[in-house]
Parts: sequence; structure tokens; C-alpha cells
Amino acid sequence: MYAIIETGGKQVKVVEGQEIYVEKISADVDETVTFDKVLFVGGDDVKVGSPYVEGATVTAKVEKQGRQKKIRVFKYKPKKNYKRTQGHRQPYTKLVVEKISL
Repeated sequence: MYAIIETGGKQVKVVEGQEIYVEKISADVDETVTFDKVLFVGGDDVKVGSPYVEGATVTAKVEKQGRQKKIRVFKYKPKKNYKRTQGHRQPYTKLVVEKISL
């Protein structure tokens, strides 16, 4: 059984036991998070939401909070002696999907 959930403005396909990386969620490590914005549940019987499947939830455990590798943002304007360098590290949450329930 698999499901498609909405979190952080993105849609993620999840399977029980899978590790996923999502936008930062305000939860502590080893805490359980429940997603109720389930768009689709597939498997033996398929359920499609409009927009969400009623009564469907996905439970996941927070394994880690972290930040991705640094990316460099470099701006410049030719012939104007304008140069700016900026760095960015996007925060993320690593989750382990425990249960998909209808």
C-alpha cells in the first residue's frame, strides 16, 4: 500500500517503512507526526480524494532535523562592477513512515 501526501507545499509518494526528506516540520526527534492531507491511497483498493481522502492518515516518526549542503548564489551585472555572493542552506526533516491508515 502506498499514499500520496501533501506537506510543505509539495506532494510526496510514501510507502510504509520508507525514509523521506521533507521541508522542515516543527517537531522534536523521535516524535510522531500525523499527516491528514492524503491525496491518494493505492494498493488493493484505490481511493482518490477530492481534494483529500476522508479519514485517511499517514503516521511518521521524526528521525532527524538538519540542513542541506550550502549552495552559492552569485549575482553580477556586467560592466558595472557589481558582484554579490550569498550562501543558503535549506532546512529539512527526515521522516520514517510507520503506518498508512484509511
